[in-house]
Amino acid sequence: MLSRNLEFGKAAEKAAAEFLKAKGYKILERNYKNKFGEIDIIALQKGVICFLEVKARHSLELGLPQEAVSGRKQRQICRVAIGYLKSNHLLEQAARFDVLGLLYVNNQPQISLITDAFELSPGLTV
Repeated sequence: MLSRNLEFGKAAEKAAAEFLKAKGYKILERNYKNKFGEIDIIALQKGVICFLEVKARHSLELGLPQEAVSGRKQRQICRVAIGYLKSNHLLEQAARFDVLGLLYVNNQPQISLITDAFELSPGLTV
C-alpha cells in the first residue's frame, strides 16, 4: 500500500510540475530537502520564488486536497524555505507560498493552484 501511495504522490508531483511549466514557471527544485524538512517544488515565476506544496486525492472523502496543508505543515514549509533562501543567498528575493491541489476524476487530475496560500509564520527563526 505504501509503495502505491508513493507512486501516486510522485505522479501527482510530476503532473504538478508539468502544469506549472505550462503556466510559465521555471522549476528550480523538486523534492528539496534540508534539515528542516522538504518542499515539493520550488519554482520561479515572474521574478518571485514560489515554494509549492502539492496535495493529491482520489476522492473528496477527506476534503479538497489543498485543505490538507495544516498550520504545522505551513510552519515546516516556512522553515525549509528560509533555509533554502539563506543557503542560496536569496534572503532579499521576493518569495511566496503556494498550494497546488490535484483531485483525480476518472484518472485525470483537476488542478487547483492557490497562490499566496499562506504567509511566513510570525517570529519564525531557523
